[in-house]
Amino acid sequence: MEIIRTENLEKTYRDNGVPVHALKGVSLKIVKGEFTVIAGPSGSGKTTLLNLIGALDKPTGGKVFLEGEDISQKKRNELGELRLHKIGFVFQAYNLIPVLSALENIEFTMMLLGIPEKERREKAMKVLEELGIAELARKRPNEMSGGQQQRVAVARAIVTNPSLVLADEPTANLDSKTGSDLLDLMEEMNRQRNITFVFSSHDPQVIDRARRLLWLHDGVIVEDKTVK
Repeated sequence: MEIIRTENLEKTYRDNGVPVHALKGVSLKIVKGEFTVIAGPSGSGKTTLLNLIGALDKPTGGKVFLEGEDISQKKRNELGELRLHKIGFVFQAYNLIPVLSALENIEFTMMLLGIPEKERREKAMKVLEELGIAELARKRPNEMSGGQQQRVAVARAIVTNPSLVLADEPTANLDSKTGSDLLDLMEEMNRQRNITFVFSSHDPQVIDRARRLLWLHDGVIVEDKTVK
C-alpha cells in the first residue's frame, strides 16, 4: 500500500531576498511498513523534504500525495487535521509539553482527537508498558533524561497508530548507546505494528539501520537503494 508519493517536488526559500532552491524536482514513493532514512549533508534538503511529506509546509512546485490524496494545496487548517489523524512526529528536541507528565503528553493527541478520557488513559498506559517505560508515567520532562524523553516522544507518535511516523534527527541529542536503544525500539514498533518510519539524519548509526536509503545532495536524490 502506498503511503507517500511525491512528484517533481520543489521548494524555494528566500534568504535576504535571494532565492534558495532547497528541493529541485524530487519524486519518490514510500509504501506501508518501510523503514527509510533520508540522508545527506547539512543543507541537502533532508528536513525540508520531511516537512513537506509531513504536511508541515507547502511545496513551491510539484505534488505530495498521502495515501493517494493530493495534499499539496490544502489549507492550513486542513493540513492540521490531516497531521492529527495520520502522521506521528519525533523531533530532535523531543517537543514534549513541559507542564504535562509523560502519560499526559501521550494522551494529548488523543484528547485533540476527542477520544474519551478513560480510553485514552488506557491506550497511553498500554504504549508506555509496551515501550518499557511505564515507570515514567507520572514524571514531567524535566525529571527525565534525554533518552527517556525521546522514548515518550515515540510513544506519543505511535499511540494513535498513524499511517506514518516521521523522525527528524531523532538521535542528535543522545549519546550513542541511548541512540542505539531508541533505534531498537523504533525497529520493534516497525515490525510489531507495521508502522511506516521515515527518518532524516546524517547519524551513521541511523543510516546503518535503514532498510531503504535515500541520499540527498543539493536538493536532489542522488541515490535510492534498498539495503536490507
